[in-house]
Amino acid sequence: MAATTSPPDALHLESLTRVFTPRGKAPVTALDGVDLRLPAGGVHGLLGPNGAGKTTLCKIACTVLLPTSGRASVLGFDVVRDAAEVRREIGIVFGGERGLYGRLSARENLEFWCAMHGLGRRETRTRVSALLDRLGLADRADSLVETFSRGMKQRVHLARGLVADPPLLLLDEPTVGMDPVSAHDFRALVGELRTEGRTVVLTTHDMAEAESVCDTVTFVDHGRVVGTGTPGDVRGLLARGSRIRVHDVADARALAGPLDLPGVLTTHDPARRTLDVDVEGGQDVVGQVMAAILAAGHTSVTAGPPSLEEVYLGLLGTDGDGNRRGMRVGS
Repeated sequence: MAATTSPPDALHLESLTRVFTPRGKAPVTALDGVDLRLPAGGVHGLLGPNGAGKTTLCKIACTVLLPTSGRASVLGFDVVRDAAEVRREIGIVFGGERGLYGRLSARENLEFWCAMHGLGRRETRTRVSALLDRLGLADRADSLVETFSRGMKQRVHLARGLVADPPLLLLDEPTVGMDPVSAHDFRALVGELRTEGRTVVLTTHDMAEAESVCDTVTFVDHGRVVGTGTPGDVRGLLARGSRIRVHDVADARALAGPLDLPGVLTTHDPARRTLDVDVEGGQDVVGQVMAAILAAGHTSVTAGPPSLEEVYLGLLGTDGDGNRRGMRVGS
């Protein structure tokens, strides 16, 4: 019986490095020997602070930038050797104003991009009408894009990315600046693309976005991958056994003594009035911790794995001033 071959990865990076050399300045390493494999299908998140290398990675994947060293392939095609094939396999959606023509209508923008992809007139009419309907733009199809809201412009961006019916979409922070309703609708559309069997690679530093749409997440910092896997997998990177959260704790000093136990780490957040207790020991230690919390009069207690926000902070930390390095939580 003939051996079956696995489908190529959506994105396969081997020792990928990209160094920029600004005029008159020291070289800057945007990507530093990145190794990463993202399988075809599903939604894959690239998470990290501003300047981590996420956008550089996407630009190499879509052949806009060349790697300094290492290799990158998209659906089995090398981004340097097979650049033309790579471009036929991907759609690109940027956040903000880039890539749209404000003095053209939504329909004219899409017709232009159909022409760039070599589609004929009949196919262009059919595809543009279908995309305008699908993305809720039909009633504004002939309005100038410069009159659109941020959310509507992002819908045009997504329609542009789908013009060539690509199996892989690269979304570079697509919901940045969106209002919550528009961001919710956009994420629902990403879910539809997943069900169609497409692969979506999404860059973001919005933890709520990653939690809601991503099947796998990869944390990038200073041009390096520091963790990758399903959201459950990466939460396990920080798991210290059991985690207990005590609510409505204005002053944690009363619990400092009772919880000063081997393998117990406490983190107090005065703003949220919570105390997180990570327990490395077994159930005996967990029992001691719970007894101490209840004895101190605290009865509002929850237990569970860390959130992606906590994983983000645990893996990537803060900048030199103690700030959360550009992270947004929620929309």
